[in-house]
Amino acid sequence: MNNSIADQFADFGAEAMWRDTFIWVTQHTVQIVVATVLGAVIALVLLGLKWLGKRLARRHADGNHWYHIIGKSLGKIRLWFVAAVVAQVVATYAHAPSDLAGTIYFLFVIAFTLQAAVFAREVVLGIIEFRASGHQGLGSALNIIRLLVTFALFSIAAILILSNLGVNVTGLIAGLGVGGIAIGLAAQGIFRDLFAALSILFDRPFVVGDTIKFGDVTGKVQTIGLKTTRVRSVEGEEVIMSNDKLLDQQIRNFHGIEQRRIVLSLPLHYANAAAKFAEIPDALKAVVADISDSSFDHALLTEFKDNAVTLELMLHSTKGAADVRDRVRHEAMCATLAWLEREGIGLSYQSTDMPRSKADIVERK
Repeated sequence: MNNSIADQFADFGAEAMWRDTFIWVTQHTVQIVVATVLGAVIALVLLGLKWLGKRLARRHADGNHWYHIIGKSLGKIRLWFVAAVVAQVVATYAHAPSDLAGTIYFLFVIAFTLQAAVFAREVVLGIIEFRASGHQGLGSALNIIRLLVTFALFSIAAILILSNLGVNVTGLIAGLGVGGIAIGLAAQGIFRDLFAALSILFDRPFVVGDTIKFGDVTGKVQTIGLKTTRVRSVEGEEVIMSNDKLLDQQIRNFHGIEQRRIVLSLPLHYANAAAKFAEIPDALKAVVADISDSSFDHALLTEFKDNAVTLELMLHSTKGAADVRDRVRHEAMCATLAWLEREGIGLSYQSTDMPRSKADIVERK
């Protein structure tokens, strides 16, 4: 009996809505036609933006990433969203009956919220994927990130839809919070590695191909994965380091070095003439000038030691590569020794049995 009464009320409500809709259509024909034309124009604009977005994304697939992200997002405009916008425009402009207007608004809220979630997902994932370019080992991390971003955004969308429809979502939010805490505690190791990988993605302390130093390891970054980073050390072995532990250390990145400093310390013997000491800076400046990929900084006497007068020669290799620095240092040392030998300027030695200068060598012969 109760079910039949409920069915009768439902039938009566549906019948009343259809009757009001028929009366509205017959009495507001002009407004409905105008609103439909307006809605059609808006639909064409939205579909045009969708087409333009797809074209923009294809054109800038390898170029400006913001144009690609915006274009890809606009390309995700859904037809159900366009239909909901047109229906809402018609219902608002033509003053639809309250039951019909309420139903259309209900559908519009759902469509608008879901479309906003789609847009947000494309923007967030587009930024993450752009930052991940060049990190070939982060494919698994990106898959997890896509899943988490999608779940988070559409969960928020569902809560907003329920809230706009008058549902009390306080308990639901509390339940999601407790569930999130439980999942976080159970998988804290995974999330720690994931956040370390995200730090590498966004902060970019290094990328694949960079030469870095951490602890007593110096080498070139080979791959960056979800859990570990692999570095090929200068000694040849592969060093595998947890991302979380790696980021806890001081990392020195040698990528992008424009020049490298070279400091040579020359122990000059006290037996050399004082006038010779005065000639050394200008002479060494000329020596460095003849070495390619180098620039002179200074050559100065710095200290009186027990067995020598110390001279500091500082120069720079004007290219950041380590092999260039090593070559410049080698050539600078050879050229300096050759000039000292020509001028008869002796270096100090710890052992008194070794010759101290060219004159000493000749004297011993």
